[in-house]
Amino acid sequence: MTWSLMRVVPMKPRFKTLRSSFLLCALFVVFTTRGAYILIPMGEGQKDHLKAYGVAYWVLQKDVEVSWLLNYRGGSFLIPYASQINQECQIRGVSSQVISDAQANAILLEIGDPQINMETIKLHKAPRIAVYSPKNKQPWDDAVTLVLTYAEIPYDIIYDEEIHAGVLPLYDWLHLHHEDFTGQYGKFWSVYKNYTWYREDVQLNEELASRLGFAKVSRMKLESAKKIRDFVAGGGYLFSMCSAPDSYDVALAAEGVDICDVMFDGDPPDPDAQNKLDYSRCFAFENFIISANPYEYEISSIDVTVTRPRALTKSNDLFTLFEFSAKWDPVPSMLCQNHETILEGFMGQTTAFNKAHLKPAVLIMGENKALHEVRYIHGDFGKGTWTFLGGHDPEDYQHLVGDPPTELNLHPNSPGYRLILNNILFPAARKEKRKT
Repeated sequence: MTWSLMRVVPMKPRFKTLRSSFLLCALFVVFTTRGAYILIPMGEGQKDHLKAYGVAYWVLQKDVEVSWLLNYRGGSFLIPYASQINQECQIRGVSSQVISDAQANAILLEIGDPQINMETIKLHKAPRIAVYSPKNKQPWDDAVTLVLTYAEIPYDIIYDEEIHAGVLPLYDWLHLHHEDFTGQYGKFWSVYKNYTWYREDVQLNEELASRLGFAKVSRMKLESAKKIRDFVAGGGYLFSMCSAPDSYDVALAAEGVDICDVMFDGDPPDPDAQNKLDYSRCFAFENFIISANPYEYEISSIDVTVTRPRALTKSNDLFTLFEFSAKWDPVPSMLCQNHETILEGFMGQTTAFNKAHLKPAVLIMGENKALHEVRYIHGDFGKGTWTFLGGHDPEDYQHLVGDPPTELNLHPNSPGYRLILNNILFPAARKEKRKT
């Protein structure tokens, strides 16, 4: 079997030779011994929150530790001083300030106060990032690849062929693109079955399934979902948005059960499919009802828009991020770092998660309590973790098929996109050990 990785490196390398890399490392050593630091504030005064994450990632690539100051000025970054880092902040338009060793110690002393909800987390390794995404052009864009490119954070694109070839252990973090793991092609059939992009997508997936030895696309997608589950169980970090969380858990629950209608896989579904679902296989959801209607643009009742109409508009569709103890609950604190706590909602094929379908162990990090709509959730599985975020694009309220991609240079301080980037840096974190 042959396979290839599509390497996507949005930023241009500035140091191309071993000699220049050696000189850079040497300069880092020289300048970081002077006792000064660079503070990248992440509160309201930051000119470009999104690119600030890219700077932090770039520093980690140089084997320099970054201190993530949870709840300090919006989750700021503290970095040992080097002129190259200072210049990189200026080049990328990121607000930063050089502070003395005494100033840095005063900040860390304030954060260490047990009465204050702050904490210092060391970031020590640039995580290896993969995005599960088809190689053919889709008539929509993915928020994660948009923000990774904007922040100049490199990533690899992989799909079913690479997953089945066993590449997942090469990565620390995996994002699931707007994807339907049930093999129903996003339930786009009723509206888009005659569109060129839909027909090409079906053909490419059927050819790929055949090449990998599967009689149906749904079986190939299920096997991909199980390999992703193994990746998480082994210590991987999974992040998903929109229809991927919904369809992923539905596919796992429906293992061995045909839930696809004839137009999707060539034969009718099992008439007793709903009663044969096994929710114990799911990461986040239980007791949901699958959508058996091929004309319905929904996968299951996990999405809040299935069970009831939403009496909301762009102006009043909001959700609140929860506040966690930075010292005792550093993981959700990291994932919720932001300069805003009330965020504007945004729609998607799966807009938000039905609270009634959450498993008891799922941690809710953002929701609209009045409507019982859960937006942002997290959980552990084996040695790894998963995080699900509802909606498609944080800066495009109702992103429709065929709409142009969001121009993130118009939204450099997007609090919704910050949630994605929090998840990018999360695998780099190491809890600071306190002296007793």
